[in-house]
Amino acid sequence: MSNVQAADYITVAMARLIADGERVFHGVASPMPAVAIQLAKKLHAPKAVYLSIPGGVDAWPSAFSSYSSADPGLREGSISDFPLSDIFDLSARGGLDAAFLSGAQIDGYGRLNLSAIGTYDTPKVRLPGGAGSAALLPTVKRGILWKTNHDKRSLVEKLDVVTAAGNTEFVITPLGIFKKSKEDERLRLYAIFPTSSLEEIQENTGFAVEKHEEFTDFAPLTEEELALLESIDRHGTRYSEFK
Repeated sequence: MSNVQAADYITVAMARLIADGERVFHGVASPMPAVAIQLAKKLHAPKAVYLSIPGGVDAWPSAFSSYSSADPGLREGSISDFPLSDIFDLSARGGLDAAFLSGAQIDGYGRLNLSAIGTYDTPKVRLPGGAGSAALLPTVKRGILWKTNHDKRSLVEKLDVVTAAGNTEFVITPLGIFKKSKEDERLRLYAIFPTSSLEEIQENTGFAVEKHEEFTDFAPLTEEELALLESIDRHGTRYSEFK
């Protein structure tokens, strides 16, 4: 297990959160959730429906793109077409079960900033904007967010700009998993990856870290999960998110 990297923990954690029969979508340039959906379908969620940006339904691509989720190759093996524009309508009608999204900043309520660092009018950094997140996070049944870094600049008490807010359920980072509490709608620590600790998470999080009422041990990655990861993502594209 010494060669297991953060991308493997995040990808497996994503896969474990997908339920059988769910309609699942992920955002732009996102190889980890793309691989995670395939992993879940191989393991415990064979009837999950994978909806992708290129417009394919239940695609089984032989390779993943490290720079674009709109690569035509990601339609490989699709059983039918479902245009991206229809994803937003599906979500607005309550028909999208889970969406994997990310942003530059995430606050203690699971809201996203993809607009600007600093003030919106005079930003230090201008970000790409809300795109689909602003429409999907308020309407999808379960928003699952992730970050490839875990520090006080990215997990903050207060966002510089609120780009998207709504139905965040989980946030996954290289250190562990947060889940929104039913008590106060704030993120609380749900699980810690074996490579981290409560102290490390507290020291690197910009909002107060408290254990979730459903706090659980994160089960070690299995040999089956790791073997399937390698067969699904033969070129290791999931690691590209950390470069």
